[in-house]
Amino acid sequence: MADESPQQQTPDSLMLFGFWYRALPSERAGRGKLVKAMLLEVPLVIGRDKQRRPFALRDACPHRGMPLSFGWFDGEQVECSYHGWRFEAHTGQCQLIPSLTSDQKFRVDRIYAGSFPCEEHDDYIWVYIPEPAPAGAGFTKAAAPPVPAPRVPTFSQKYKIAYLTADLPCSVDHGIIGLMDPAHGPFVHQAWWWRSRQSIHEKQKNFEPIPYGFRMSAHTPSSNSAPYKLLRLYADADSITTTIDFVLPNMRVETIRAGKYWFSSLTTVTPITRDHCRIDVVAAWNIFRWMPFGPQLLKFVFAKFVRQDQETMEKQSEGLKHNPHLMLIDDADRPAKWYFQLKQAYLEARRNGVEMQHPMTGPVTLKWRS
Repeated sequence: MADESPQQQTPDSLMLFGFWYRALPSERAGRGKLVKAMLLEVPLVIGRDKQRRPFALRDACPHRGMPLSFGWFDGEQVECSYHGWRFEAHTGQCQLIPSLTSDQKFRVDRIYAGSFPCEEHDDYIWVYIPEPAPAGAGFTKAAAPPVPAPRVPTFSQKYKIAYLTADLPCSVDHGIIGLMDPAHGPFVHQAWWWRSRQSIHEKQKNFEPIPYGFRMSAHTPSSNSAPYKLLRLYADADSITTTIDFVLPNMRVETIRAGKYWFSSLTTVTPITRDHCRIDVVAAWNIFRWMPFGPQLLKFVFAKFVRQDQETMEKQSEGLKHNPHLMLIDDADRPAKWYFQLKQAYLEARRNGVEMQHPMTGPVTLKWRS
């Protein structure tokens, strides 16, 4: 059954505030270095203090708007390159205004550059982006976020980890519904070691509501994927189960269990601007840990998948420039419908100050061919 287009469904919900977002891979932020980043059209400058703890400030001096990323950092304070105003790195509180004379009793400590809660997990620096302040309002010390930054699920003390990142030339909406789309695999992700178009068959999966999202309940992985066959042989497990969660604003969490062995991934699609987003994949696993080049091999596999998605999004963006009519069909596009409904429910709850009403009332079974 045809459905209205994503643009018509979510005219005001391209980006969601009040969540943690991945800002950049940890290795890009060196000690004493100021790095530019952009999240939800908010310009950021990210760095590390003398203890290598990350911090994030709005990349604009509150004096005259000069990007702080052009300034200097001594491990404790960021200095603006225009007039030398200095700000404490973590709180953004002003420490010095060099132009003030000794008899001018200006309360420097009342001035803040915009600061954001910042955490580092699983090879990434995360930044919490709160609801925007009213236009023209100044900054104060950032409030503590309501929850900690997300982490990749792990199920043993020893494991390997790897990440991959790629830019997508589309809105976060199209990036996310592409991420959760169950029907494009045989057409986009073809490889001799994965699957072919000839392997398409009917599938049936159970879904259930979870807070701020939905879950594809634990199930046996697709029989037409060679890596899962290899995993079953290696693990010597009676069964392999996969669970996939989608949680607002942008997270897909996949967990594969095979006896004592496991693989998990946390994939995010992060809005940079209204027509540009970024996909970041972090995977952790304890299977094949003895393999000398395991992380490199996994990054090669993921890189191929991500590049195929990236090329598809680049091609799709050519069509989306002309604002075509779009439709979502049951059952393959039902997860995309839930995504838009979740966003609308979240926005409505924030606007009205009420508890969010989940669009799913209970478990649902979906069927499709892929």
